[in-house]
Amino acid sequence: MSEFKDKLNHYLQITYFEEAVTMDDQLDIYAQRYRAYVRENTIEPNDKELFMDHYDKLSNCHAFGLWMGDNLMASIRYHIISPDTPFGPAMSAFPEIIRPILDRGETVIDPTRLVVARATTEKYPEMAYVTMRIAFMAAEHHKATYLLATVRKEHQSFYKRLFGFKTLGEPRAYPDLLKPISIMAAHMPSQAADVKRKYPVFSSSLTERQLLFA
Repeated sequence: MSEFKDKLNHYLQITYFEEAVTMDDQLDIYAQRYRAYVRENTIEPNDKELFMDHYDKLSNCHAFGLWMGDNLMASIRYHIISPDTPFGPAMSAFPEIIRPILDRGETVIDPTRLVVARATTEKYPEMAYVTMRIAFMAAEHHKATYLLATVRKEHQSFYKRLFGFKTLGEPRAYPDLLKPISIMAAHMPSQAADVKRKYPVFSSSLTERQLLFA
């Protein structure tokens, strides 16, 4: 475990997160997504070789790239689903689970489209952990009650191991994907401290979060 933690901390030293606000950065992410999802037979191929959807254009959506120099190593997006912005992929697919949370005045962070480039995975197989860090920090920054994971069944073990995610809904049809997706969640108030103790790489300062999310 010590060697694993050292690797994650090393990755954090040689990479940086940046929100995709320019069209060029967004297209890089859409192309990276496309290659990964086609490779896994999760979407149908298309002539543009890009994978985006209308959720990318919602006001509560934020897409981040994980960069090493000029190289896009991985990417992820998340939606801030709250009583003020009650929309996003998880809300569309699992409304009966998300709506009661919003009715209590609470917020969830809904990360999706976590993609690690094939070359990155081969050289840095643990990079998916570092990529999830941005969603974890977003959940802290926005004081979210839950950090979600809408994932295929074969990916559930990763999220259980990483955050102690619990399955809230079994696989069902999900927007724009060919394979069914389940919903999992981590309760931030009770679980965040344990995650940071287990994986210190998920710790962050208030200053870092403000610089990323302000």
